[in-house]
Amino acid sequence: MAVASSLSQLRCRNHFSTQSLLHSTHTCFSPSPLAPLNLRNNRLSLRIRTTAKSSPNKSASILPEKAADGSKTSPDSSVISDNRVREPDPDHPSGLSLWSSASSILEGFKVDGLGREILSIALPAALALAADPIASLIDTAFVGHLGSVELAAVGVSASVFNLVSKLFNVPLLNITTSFVAEEQAVLSKGSDQPGQTYSGDSFMCAYSNGGAEQKSKIILPSVSTSLALATGLGIAEAIAVSVGSSFLMNAMGIAADSPMRSPAEQFLTMRAFGAPAIVIALAAQGTFRGFKDTKTPLYAVGAGSLLNTILDPLLIFSCGFGISGAAIATVISEYLIAFILLFKLNDKVLLIAPDIDGERVVRYLKSGALLTGRTLAVFVTTTLATSLAAREGPIPMAGHQICFQVWLALSMLTDALALAGQALLASDYSQGNYTRAREVVYKVLQIGMATGLTLGVSLLLWFGALSSLFSSDSEVLEIASYGTLFVAGSQPVNAIAFVLDGLYYGVSDFEFAAYSMLLIGMISSVFLWVATPFFGLAGVWAGLFLLMALRVVAGCLRLGTRTGPWKFLWSDIERDSTDALDELSTHKKPKHE
Repeated sequence: MAVASSLSQLRCRNHFSTQSLLHSTHTCFSPSPLAPLNLRNNRLSLRIRTTAKSSPNKSASILPEKAADGSKTSPDSSVISDNRVREPDPDHPSGLSLWSSASSILEGFKVDGLGREILSIALPAALALAADPIASLIDTAFVGHLGSVELAAVGVSASVFNLVSKLFNVPLLNITTSFVAEEQAVLSKGSDQPGQTYSGDSFMCAYSNGGAEQKSKIILPSVSTSLALATGLGIAEAIAVSVGSSFLMNAMGIAADSPMRSPAEQFLTMRAFGAPAIVIALAAQGTFRGFKDTKTPLYAVGAGSLLNTILDPLLIFSCGFGISGAAIATVISEYLIAFILLFKLNDKVLLIAPDIDGERVVRYLKSGALLTGRTLAVFVTTTLATSLAAREGPIPMAGHQICFQVWLALSMLTDALALAGQALLASDYSQGNYTRAREVVYKVLQIGMATGLTLGVSLLLWFGALSSLFSSDSEVLEIASYGTLFVAGSQPVNAIAFVLDGLYYGVSDFEFAAYSMLLIGMISSVFLWVATPFFGLAGVWAGLFLLMALRVVAGCLRLGTRTGPWKFLWSDIERDSTDALDELSTHKKPKHE
């Protein structure tokens, strides 16, 4: 709600034209950035419309209803539209009201054209994000039949591998999405101009396949750069994880004489061979997301997960490979996903560019380093929270783990929404379509708030039944029930925080996203250290809530700064207001005594 309010406030400047028109202090208010802006006094009534325009060069429609002496004006009908504004209702309150704020939130539940576009991107993305955890659960179920030692070993190895993947691979995914969306939008804008077939470094090319019908592809340097970096990063990860598996097990506290040590190292070494496929697949997914296509990655991930489910029992039990069979099945499915994505991507884009732009590579590396630091800050804070919860004892830790896993699982829904906002905002922002970009920001925040409220209410009603699926221990379930308020109450805040992340990436505001998270992580970590010894799990949950709340506060402040990439949120409004006042002063008749 705070973000919606900050986007709603408009700035009125007292230009000399305003002084000559109003001759008195005026009031400026608007319940939303898409609502009209009213300037009032006792002698003149006018309205400046700030709704979306069909053309960025088209000025706002303004019509003075009466002149100062009460006589009707007769401006040129070719200039003044018929959208007449009547005298203001004296009973209508000025300023923002509680009702208008609540109404703007309720608009998030309404599905208009833009809302449908956002959901068409977010829903397949959410399913694709859910496919990997589901596949991991299936792996766990099959490995669990081998024994508790093997199950524990897979759990440790998977945690290490996922940590490496999240630190280095996910930043590449987010960067690729933004850069591809920007280049694709610029290319599309250039192709709309008559006689223009290219824009910047991105252009169309034609090729012939063995005498077949000629096809066209686009060359996007960001795609080839991303795939090249993904290949190098994947190979480096495979070598580092396989060679350093012993060191990583020591870092996880698995002793050399532990029964888990050998199977854990074996599984981790085998999984390392899938690292190149994982990183390349993520780069390809980022490209499709930049094209606003989240269905193709969903089909690819679904096919890979299905193959993994089929191969698991065959390799683990029928072939007798045991824990290595689970790793092999996962690696094969990962290469299938990468192959499908590259095959489909090759139909649209030339995968290998004629040359590699060094500046573009540097831009990727710089942005990747920033997002890696940001991810590390989040990971350190959440790991500290888990560590402090573990010190409370096994039962409190088990109850905390139920709450924390549900808390993280639901983030996939809002993370998919953030992805949709990122792709749409990057496209409109790069084209200079700031009116549309402002609508995307406002709409995705509305849907995010509506989603968070829906999840919060649902958890308040059904979290007890949901937690019983994780444990039958009454003491653990009692601890988990205490965390209901934390899990449910934080959902609206979580939703806005994740959506803001997508908006940062949409305008490539990576520096603020990284540095603000480093500061927020430090503040939250200090709070966790101080509060947990006094309040136990309540202190842990309060620290995690503080982590998300500070992210929302930082986002509100950033969007309201009117600096950097966020000037577009306010520049169009101020320019429209100035243009409208200029038009009014042009058509205003001189006052007759």
